[in-house]
Amino acid sequence: MFMRLLQLQLKLAYVQEFKKFYESTVYPELQKLPGCVFAGLIKSTPQPDEFISITFWETQSQAEQYEKSDAFKKLFGQAKIFLSDSSEWKVHLSENMELQYGPVNEEPVIKKYVVTTQNEEGVKRLTTSSNMFVRVLSLIIQDDKVEEFKKLYTGIVMPALKATKGCKYVFLTESLNSINEFISVTIWDRKEDVDEYEFEGKSQELNNKVKHTYSQLYLWGMSLAKENVTKVKTSDDFKVEHYKMITGKSFNNIGNKK
Repeated sequence: MFMRLLQLQLKLAYVQEFKKFYESTVYPELQKLPGCVFAGLIKSTPQPDEFISITFWETQSQAEQYEKSDAFKKLFGQAKIFLSDSSEWKVHLSENMELQYGPVNEEPVIKKYVVTTQNEEGVKRLTTSSNMFVRVLSLIIQDDKVEEFKKLYTGIVMPALKATKGCKYVFLTESLNSINEFISVTIWDRKEDVDEYEFEGKSQELNNKVKHTYSQLYLWGMSLAKENVTKVKTSDDFKVEHYKMITGKSFNNIGNKK
């Protein structure tokens, strides 16, 4: 299976309109396409204008075909009216050599991941509710410990997560661009379940079982923290992000069969 993330920054005034657009326009288009098994829109909890359109596909080639298709271009063109302008400004010289300023449009960021490990049922039968929460853990793993990390995640982390109250779906995905970049995606019944998992020690307990495989920069930062020195690590080495599930839908019709 293949996961595709489309990061979007929306105008706050159009959030509800974009949700309607996603359900009335994006879903029907994706449902027609071979290989798309799930689509969902998730919203960052700390940043109210940051969203991710997350889609799961049977194969990488099917996701890439969609990205090159007229359907994607059409949907992206229709979605542009909901997107925020960038806070960055471009400076250039006009024909009469005067300085001119103009906003740079914020283009969505697309990230692609191969699903390494997942629930047996995957997302084909995922039913979503307005209370559902998504926890995204981004990790950088030491090059020589990638295989060890994947075995530990499959054998220890995933079973423990599946046994945790409220955790419904678990995915470990591997970046196409880097052999040691992973994202763990978990989908939960409620935010309260995520809070309980993180604040009552279960998250740290599982982290301790695999953290020796994390990047040397992360481990160095942790050692400094233990010595009461400022923690030093990059945001990409270990980053937890929380999202509210705005809408989501599984596609199980004939049109999705290979």
